[in-house]
Amino acid sequence: MSSQAQRVARFRALHERPGAFVIPNPWDIGTARILAAAGFEALATTSLGFANTLGRVDGVGAVTRDEVIAHCRTLAEATDLPLNADLENCYADAPKEAAETIAMAADAGVAGASIEDSTGDAKNPIYDFRFAVERVAAAVEAAHARPVPILLTARAENYLHGRPDLDDTVKRLLAFAEAGADVLYAPGLRDLATIRHVAAAVPRPINVVMSAADPTITLAALAEAGVKRVSIGGALSRLALAAVMRAAREMREGGFTWVRDTMPARDLQAIFAE
Repeated sequence: MSSQAQRVARFRALHERPGAFVIPNPWDIGTARILAAAGFEALATTSLGFANTLGRVDGVGAVTRDEVIAHCRTLAEATDLPLNADLENCYADAPKEAAETIAMAADAGVAGASIEDSTGDAKNPIYDFRFAVERVAAAVEAAHARPVPILLTARAENYLHGRPDLDDTVKRLLAFAEAGADVLYAPGLRDLATIRHVAAAVPRPINVVMSAADPTITLAALAEAGVKRVSIGGALSRLALAAVMRAAREMREGGFTWVRDTMPARDLQAIFAE
């Protein structure tokens, strides 16, 4: 198993090399090892996928910080790949407490971690600008001060919370970059023109999540638009659960043709035996 320092170095190199790379989101040890076997170079946790495994509705407060940190440790140890941690709003409002979550994730072995500017309060879903920047600055300090400094991703969540304000989103990402964030991320961007605009406006590598974007956009088009990292959020988890639901409905009606689409046991054995 590579050391955390080696994995962080590989993760940083992925953000520095030309082109874009895909960072898929497993939700347990099995899916992490399957994605590693498929040839991906890094992985990221998904708050939605993890909440699904617990039968909970995704969102701030659905899963405890201790549960998430334990999950990060489990996935960091599951493969030799760098792991980025989806930490939502870091399970705290205050910058110091949010920074503690980043430190805990780093100590759990991740190569990167994210902080959002969403509050978890439906009535006031986005932190005020200055406070959001303070939170990112504290998170950056925590990420970079660890014995093995990790990459900090700062997320501007406007588009996921009914605020499709492109100017404010770019303003926030620029401020997050100024505060020291290594990677920038505005989930909810859907079309290539908007993605290109954001990528051109910011001075750091940008992550785009394809669970919210036009699915006909290719990795090559995203790279041409200036995107560096492409994640999928909880989409694979939702895909897997959709397959389970289809099979369940067919079984309820007495059919079993879904068995034809299952992954052969021998293929799973080959992956998990490694």
